[in-house]
Amino acid sequence: MAIPQSFIQELLARADVVEIVGRYVQLKKAGANFQGLCPFHSEKSPSFTVSPTKQFFHCFGCGKHGNAVGFLMEHAGMGFVDAVKDLAGQYGMEVPEDDRSPQDREKAAQQRQKQQTLSDVLEKAGQAYRKHLRGSPRAIDYFKRRGVSGEIAKQFGLGYAPEGWRSLASVFPNYDDPLLAESGLVIVNEEDSKRYDRFRDRVMFPIRNVKGECIGFGGRVLGDEKPKYLNSPETPVFSKGRELYGLYEARNAIREEGYVLVTEGYMDVVALAQLGFPNAVATLGTACTPEHVHKLFRFTDAVVFGFDGDAAGRRAARKALDGALPYATDTRTVKFLFLPPEHDPDSFIREFGRDEFQRYVRQAVPLSVFLLEAASEDCDLSTAEGRSRMLTVAQPLWSLLPEGALKRQLFASIAERSQVGTHELAELWRLPGASRPARGNRGDRERREPRAYGSGVRQPVKGKTIAFAETIARLVLRNSSAWERLTHHDHEVLCGLQPPLGDLFSWIDAGVHEHGGQPWAALQAGLEGQAFQPKAAELMAYDESQPLSRMVEDVDTAEQDLGRSMLEIHLDLTASAIDEANRLPQSDPGRVDRLRELSLRQKDLLARKHTR
Repeated sequence: MAIPQSFIQELLARADVVEIVGRYVQLKKAGANFQGLCPFHSEKSPSFTVSPTKQFFHCFGCGKHGNAVGFLMEHAGMGFVDAVKDLAGQYGMEVPEDDRSPQDREKAAQQRQKQQTLSDVLEKAGQAYRKHLRGSPRAIDYFKRRGVSGEIAKQFGLGYAPEGWRSLASVFPNYDDPLLAESGLVIVNEEDSKRYDRFRDRVMFPIRNVKGECIGFGGRVLGDEKPKYLNSPETPVFSKGRELYGLYEARNAIREEGYVLVTEGYMDVVALAQLGFPNAVATLGTACTPEHVHKLFRFTDAVVFGFDGDAAGRRAARKALDGALPYATDTRTVKFLFLPPEHDPDSFIREFGRDEFQRYVRQAVPLSVFLLEAASEDCDLSTAEGRSRMLTVAQPLWSLLPEGALKRQLFASIAERSQVGTHELAELWRLPGASRPARGNRGDRERREPRAYGSGVRQPVKGKTIAFAETIARLVLRNSSAWERLTHHDHEVLCGLQPPLGDLFSWIDAGVHEHGGQPWAALQAGLEGQAFQPKAAELMAYDESQPLSRMVEDVDTAEQDLGRSMLEIHLDLTASAIDEANRLPQSDPGRVDRLRELSLRQKDLLARKHTR
């Protein structure tokens, strides 16, 4: 909806940013301004300043700044319209909605009133459940056995719904009030219209929205009865697909820790808060949705999904991947944590400790790796059929990603894993601008700016790699059109070799870009005066001494030699990279991710080698 700018200015003129911020931050007078500890990042000395004259807040530590509306958006994770409405409501102002009819505005006002009334009813029930908990030794014993302290129970508003069909009748004198059924607290039998409590003999977990209002409940049995968990139904104030348990309680910790941990159950969230991970939330008995992810990214740029390592956990992770992909921009991080099948977060931390769990979090699988794993699941990548199936699964997943560097890199990774050049894959997926170039018949044929030779960082390589690179150089020097049978990634690897081979390949790349494929006789003239000319002459002198070089060139054989030699180079460089990663300190947070990525790459390369 469009809110007139004049109304926003009037609202900000009436609102006091010191009062709004002061409800969440302990402020002290400091000259003309107020100071306090920043609510958006962890700090020991105050760098957060609020100016009553400018009606502005600013943190010199993390850089967050803005007016009263901006503070509500940042602190409560609200959208702009919701923040304006919330602030206006605090000052008794009605947000103008010029784009809607009087009937629609009246309907919206009634809806807001209904939502507020339902939240009041649910909050009253929550107070009763908390009171019942204090009088139930069984429920108290359950929480004690789970290691929940009184402080954590109070923070999350934990309670107990007693046995009996109509316990809420003592809380709500008018038990027939339609609001009790509409809020999900009471079930009405369709056949005889009899009423009874939805939650009976269960420990209760109130579900709050980002403003702290009670919008529903989750209840867990004390034993092994079924269903183990029971949630409030969909109501005007509660939707499982949009709400997350514990988000209100975790919002500050999420900002302090720099990430949010998404778990599978209420007790996971409560137990993690008890054990030193207050930045956890949980979905409400449903798969993670794009709405969930969108809401989480209002509070942080890093999301870690935590699942059991069994088949059910992998399926849940797969659904979370679908929900996360549309929001996986280049500035955000999404990872997937898989615990051993026999553990949940609570039992894992109690057995192995907080530091070990933190290590698991750091080593969680990046979205890019998990996407490739999900696309390759049940696909035999050593066969053309398996690789084709992988591409079929990968396309809709890749398409969900927003445009950016991550999407481009994953496209190249998918092409490499499927042994299809990026241009061929773009054509296969019918992507815009994927028309076939005029020359060349294989591999990645996107022509880019020619690479400057004789410059750039060159990494030392083993003799094995140099030997295979010399084989490729001979094949390409016979006729440089063979260069286009290699992929762009192959070109990058070859041109990045040490001089003189790296410089020779860079020169060939520039020549093919400028003139197309040329025979050795034409290349000889251009090599005059180049520093790598002696190396090229040496390679061709050796080539001419071999009987097969004088035979008519077999294109298929040359292509096989190119592919075989290039594969061996990739294997050799990957093995060297694994050795280098193994030498990184155990404390390096990227070490495990790097080793996992390289191991998967090595596995793919070996599979391709064995199929040749």
